[in-house]
Amino acid sequence: MSYGELPLSHMMLDHIYSLFRPARIYSSLILLFNNEAPILTNRQFFVKLTDIQSFKVGDDVSKREKIMLAAIDAFKEKGIEKTTISDIVKAAGVAQGTYYLYFPSKLSVMPAIAEHLISQMVPAIEKELTQHADVLDQADALVEFIFSFTRQYRDVLALTYSGLAATEHLKEWEDIYEPIYKWVAAFLEKAKQDKRVRANLNCQYAAKFIIGLLESSAEQMYLFTETDTEEVLIQKREVKQFLLYALGIETP
Repeated sequence: MSYGELPLSHMMLDHIYSLFRPARIYSSLILLFNNEAPILTNRQFFVKLTDIQSFKVGDDVSKREKIMLAAIDAFKEKGIEKTTISDIVKAAGVAQGTYYLYFPSKLSVMPAIAEHLISQMVPAIEKELTQHADVLDQADALVEFIFSFTRQYRDVLALTYSGLAATEHLKEWEDIYEPIYKWVAAFLEKAKQDKRVRANLNCQYAAKFIIGLLESSAEQMYLFTETDTEEVLIQKREVKQFLLYALGIETP
């Protein structure tokens, strides 16, 4: 029996998976409070997302989106603790009462930012993986995508992680990520039916584990500091190999 065929209990998978989230939140706090990483402006964040999926910016931006844009800038400029709703609405150019039409509290805007980010990832992952027919190439593409996405949006990811961790909204994290989990689980189920991954793979649990593994591995490279290219390449190579073993994918 190969390593990729070893059975993992649901309890064990839950335990392994749970190890990734605290590290992610801790690294996000380090990044935000040390302020070492280059920061995208809120408008750059949403404009850059148009590379993944069309998203309107400019005069047609809705009030809700303006608030989200302003909140990102305000949190980065003053920090989450010192930023007030007044700061956000002033930057957004809307009345304070308008803010409460969309968000009941200062930090309730965080899940909305995270949801938008995740909504961009799902079609982007689907587009990337469906370009490849071979499961080896698809696994490779998934790793490359997560690393690239994390590097490009590391400041926004750090902001949302730490903002969610600071409030009761942290419990919404799994709900926010559910679209990605569902897509990856469906992808794995299809690969399982085609006998391209191990027969005893629990696709639902594996999807969560894979996303947690890939994101945490990418964040180790990009959220703490700008890691040199050689270290990133080594990290990617080891993560890819680990993923192949876990899924029971045979390599040439």
